[in-house]
Amino acid sequence: MKSKTLGRTGLNVSIVGLGAMYSGKPANSGISSPDMNFDLGVKTIQAAIENGCTLVDTAYVYSRGGSEKIIGEALKQRPDLAARCTVATKVGYLGEGRDHTFDGILRSFEGSQKRLGIEKFEIIYIHDAGGYPIEEVMSDDGALGAVRKLQDEGLVRCVGIACNDPEINTPFIETGEFDVAVVPDAWSMLNQTAAERILPAAEKYNMGICCATPLEIGVLATGPSQALAEGRRNFSTECLERVGEIEDLCKQYEIPLLAASLQWCTRHPQVSCAIPGGRTPEEATANAKAGAVEIPEAFWDDLTPLIQHWEKGIHR
Repeated sequence: MKSKTLGRTGLNVSIVGLGAMYSGKPANSGISSPDMNFDLGVKTIQAAIENGCTLVDTAYVYSRGGSEKIIGEALKQRPDLAARCTVATKVGYLGEGRDHTFDGILRSFEGSQKRLGIEKFEIIYIHDAGGYPIEEVMSDDGALGAVRKLQDEGLVRCVGIACNDPEINTPFIETGEFDVAVVPDAWSMLNQTAAERILPAAEKYNMGICCATPLEIGVLATGPSQALAEGRRNFSTECLERVGEIEDLCKQYEIPLLAASLQWCTRHPQVSCAIPGGRTPEEATANAKAGAVEIPEAFWDDLTPLIQHWEKGIHR
């Protein structure tokens, strides 16, 4: 697996990590649903790390703590794998809702410690802080102040921001206060929203970027013939035709579309890791192996004219 330095964190991470949002969950199960196959989830985490993923991304809201419990069990069973990866989680959710108060963040962190079986974290993200005034989140007696307290106590090394909506994520990233950010729905071969403000700010502050949703709900893994008709993405005919052209180019070079899609994201200097989801050990393994595929510069040169932002082709 190839690796990059995660911005100013100094951490060396694999260019493909694991987004553990859906690990062990059935195909039609939602993000916060507790419905999951626990043993399958454990095997999925282990498969990702065994195949070279050194960054595992999770959060309480993923199955209401279920994802964190799965990761905790996976690493408890395999301490050798625990030593090979960084687990990053997010704070700001308690029970069924968000709580970005100073005390709420501390309680959220304590819950993650217990579920994951991890005392000290390399990275903790403030999660989905939209709806709270940014000044309140960033204040000494707000969410950032709480995480800074955890830093002072040696329980957290690096502080990140992770908001699902790019419009909410952007102002936080532009403060320069965060070492790293998870950026969903803003950077892929079909969506370059991050190029406008997020990536310039990341370059300015040497912020490490972890790219979520790099496969656009699977169409950039399996191609247009397998595009799913579901609420999070509604692809236009023109957009799917372009994916078909990209897929044809991949076939000419004998490169998996999956590998091209994930590695394209991390070609930007500040994007260190793509974190696609993996429901099963097979998916996690395929994603990890995609990060090890050698891709010649000639392919990237030929791919460049096919890349565009499909604002009207992908709808949330």
